[in-house]
Amino acid sequence: MHNRLHFISGLPRSGSTLLSALLRQNPRFIAGMSSPVFSLFRAMLSETSNRNETAVFIDDETRKRLLTGVFDAYYHEAAPDTVIFDTNRGWTTKLPALVELFPDAKVVCCVRNPAWVLDSVESLVRRNAFELSGIFSYDSGGTVYSRIEGLASANGMYGYALNALREAVYGAQSDRLLLVRYESLVANPLATLAAIYSFTGEDLVPHDPKNIEPNYDMIEFDLRLGTPGLHDVGRKVSARERPTILPPDLFNRYKADAFWEDLSLIPPTVSVV
Repeated sequence: MHNRLHFISGLPRSGSTLLSALLRQNPRFIAGMSSPVFSLFRAMLSETSNRNETAVFIDDETRKRLLTGVFDAYYHEAAPDTVIFDTNRGWTTKLPALVELFPDAKVVCCVRNPAWVLDSVESLVRRNAFELSGIFSYDSGGTVYSRIEGLASANGMYGYALNALREAVYGAQSDRLLLVRYESLVANPLATLAAIYSFTGEDLVPHDPKNIEPNYDMIEFDLRLGTPGLHDVGRKVSARERPTILPPDLFNRYKADAFWEDLSLIPPTVSVV
């Protein structure tokens, strides 16, 4: 690609939509909610693997061109000097391939105490009492316990993302990671943005955390998912405190999963803000 390419990944409900909205205040930056690129990337890997009998005609150099072409095709309208931040929680599982394809790429991972991640999803469910959410396959049954257990399972929205994050943090490409704590983003957005600019090697420009433009495509996406508010971003960045709505046993069970809070558990190659 002729554009600079970086990635946003990490945990759900941890500020990636807010971060993207702030990054878009720079006219040179493209950032948004999860794009289709990761799914297309995985499909291309699958179709060029030996599961397809025609893969005998495809070597690694061809695979690299095809995979790079996914990004070229999706972002073909971007100006040559654009910096692209593609978002998906799955990118942390593909770091070896991403680093080989895009040697200068960095990955910004949004993180938040897992108990509050799960609390945030449950809050959405209760707020939309007459909607059935696609997050739970539009199931009208279940309890807070079954919903949380589903989210935290290995293939659940939270459990998969946490395992993917761990894979990247303790992997060989961990020097490509910047962990952005949700608490840092909402408490001091300008300092957090400055850290991201420094990490990605971009020149810092002014941002206005008190004047964020809405993205109506995200609103439509949430309505179709049966989860209005999933990607809502307020007009200004602010830290809000409230009591958890999770039962104490559930909240306490998951709050200890925030392994990045103990810097002794984080490789020195990983940056945390």
